[in-house]
Amino acid sequence: MLCPLKYTPAQGKIGHSMNFNPILQQQRMIDTLVTSEAQRLLYQLNSLLEQELKCQPKACGLRLIETAHDNGLRMTSRLRDFEVKDLLSLTQFFGFSTETFSLAVNILDRFLAKMKVQPKYLGCVGLTCLYLAVKSTEEERNVPLATDLIRISQYKFTVCDMIRMEKIVLEKLGWKVKTTTAHHLLQVYHSLVVENLSSERQKLFSMEHLEANLKACHCRLGFSKAKPSMLALSILAVEMQDQKLHELSEVIEGLQTYSKISGRELFCWKELVSKCLAEYSSSKSKCSEAEVDCIWPHGETAEAQLLQDSTSSHHSRIGLLMQTTTNASLSPDLVNLANTMNYDAGFENY
Repeated sequence: MLCPLKYTPAQGKIGHSMNFNPILQQQRMIDTLVTSEAQRLLYQLNSLLEQELKCQPKACGLRLIETAHDNGLRMTSRLRDFEVKDLLSLTQFFGFSTETFSLAVNILDRFLAKMKVQPKYLGCVGLTCLYLAVKSTEEERNVPLATDLIRISQYKFTVCDMIRMEKIVLEKLGWKVKTTTAHHLLQVYHSLVVENLSSERQKLFSMEHLEANLKACHCRLGFSKAKPSMLALSILAVEMQDQKLHELSEVIEGLQTYSKISGRELFCWKELVSKCLAEYSSSKSKCSEAEVDCIWPHGETAEAQLLQDSTSSHHSRIGLLMQTTTNASLSPDLVNLANTMNYDAGFENY
């Protein structure tokens, strides 16, 4: 069986050489692979690692959101997390992919970390970010009408509002929508790792379960501070421990070294991921079986709980955001916002 990350030169295993040269080691690893698929995955991984930091949320902006007081005037981590859970609910309803959801969260966090967004505009911003992600990743036949997206979300703004908001978001992000996300890296890592498992053991390490765990992490603002490779590898390592797949330890270490991630950083983020997933798992006991359809496939506990959380919080979150806007359309404010570019009306630069 092919073990693409177990290359052992004369000096020792990956990450254990006294004269470790990352560039030379990477090239040797690629040269020793015996399948074109494994080589393609490693070249793809190289490309993703090179690009991952180019379009990530500003750390200083995320910290400002985390420390903001919940006074109804400033964006907070609680409001952001509620919005992301709503986007998850819409993702499930329309059958969008995890890639779409991950990109939507990336776009939203980049915008929130760059601009001071008043809470009353968050629904329009979030739905616009989701729609941008949908149009970037989904097949054309799966892209819903903006009117349907607004109707299902139960917001009161119009398609014209979304169009204007889309222009604002694109301009502030430099028209850069598609980028490397944790989901991209999770897919590549999983494909490289799973080759080291038997057919039976592969069932314990499903991509569906990893995606469910990624969704859970996306619903916490703190994980947006981790670079995509760090978050993806942390989720992978936690799953390996939970499923007791100890034969993958060396492979995970190889990926860690290959991705230039320190052991200390990985340990810290693994702890945070494990805590996040444990909280979602424990809160499942508070829900009735009917609310989560009684039986979920193996490995979907986190996603099942997330879906229930996003559904139950949907109306309360809308009420929280709309209490300052009334039932009228947001068009007048947004028209002024788009035409005059007076971001003080609803947005300010950090």
